[in-house]
Amino acid sequence: MHNYLSIKDVTNLNQLVQVAQQCKAQPFAHQALGKNKTLVLLFMNPSLRTRLSTQKAAQNLGMNCIVMNLQQGWQLEFEDGVRMDTTKAEHIREAAAVISQYADIIGLRSFPTLTDRDQDYADFFIQQLTRYASVPVVSLESAIRHPLQSLADALTIAEYQKKERPKVVLTWAPHLKALPQAVGNSFVEFMQQRDVNLMVTHPKGYELAPEFIKSTPVEYDQAKAFENADFIYAKNWSSYESYGKILPIDQDWMITMKLMQQTNNAKFMHCLPVRRNVVVEDAVLNSDHSVVIEQANNRTFAAQAVLKRILETKR
Repeated sequence: MHNYLSIKDVTNLNQLVQVAQQCKAQPFAHQALGKNKTLVLLFMNPSLRTRLSTQKAAQNLGMNCIVMNLQQGWQLEFEDGVRMDTTKAEHIREAAAVISQYADIIGLRSFPTLTDRDQDYADFFIQQLTRYASVPVVSLESAIRHPLQSLADALTIAEYQKKERPKVVLTWAPHLKALPQAVGNSFVEFMQQRDVNLMVTHPKGYELAPEFIKSTPVEYDQAKAFENADFIYAKNWSSYESYGKILPIDQDWMITMKLMQQTNNAKFMHCLPVRRNVVVEDAVLNSDHSVVIEQANNRTFAAQAVLKRILETKR
């Protein structure tokens, strides 16, 4: 593995999940692999789990880790051929070349504009960094994908599944503001590569991009989708067709215990942070259904598996 930007960079997802399981069982077994290696993490947006888990994953492998918040005073220009007479002090062409001299691996977290769908779905920021960097790049979430989260999700399902081909439901849930489609897109891509019965449910108007949903079944009746489900993954996303918009729909899609009773005693998943009693009611989060804390813990071992594979490739 060189870069880790999407499922397309993974040769065998089942094997990568197994590597993550091995990292979880023996987190310090490969510290020699990262000795004298440096991971630089660049954040264009705030982060809790992604920052801390990836930094911990690097430390578990013996790596040094440097973190820089680009949104706080040091803005980069990503467009080519522009006159740089605004507040952006440095072009990604020079920044990526310089950082590549300091880093063995670079991670970048960026969010979509939610205004320019063409630019967002070209994954502009992460692609520009990858274009000008001379070392491997890891996506810490991009405009349209969150592959570290999705690998942690796959690990979580592998740990908790009780039958060979569980039913996994990705359900839209309400939110106060417009959010990216990245987690939903990436989760669908990853589950399409796993032996699960995947279904997506959301109100009409919240369809995911055709390039991601492909032939995955979509059910507009949430209660029907929950029937006999083994895993419920809740996530809000804004409209793809009416790009970045919150549509005027009924907000009764919150995940409740009444809905969970339709399932096969399903485990409840969410990438966090989650707004209680908006996305999901307290009763679900506080119950044995919820595995959101365990899911968050798996972020470390997903990142560790990816970093391990990249370091092994670089040797």
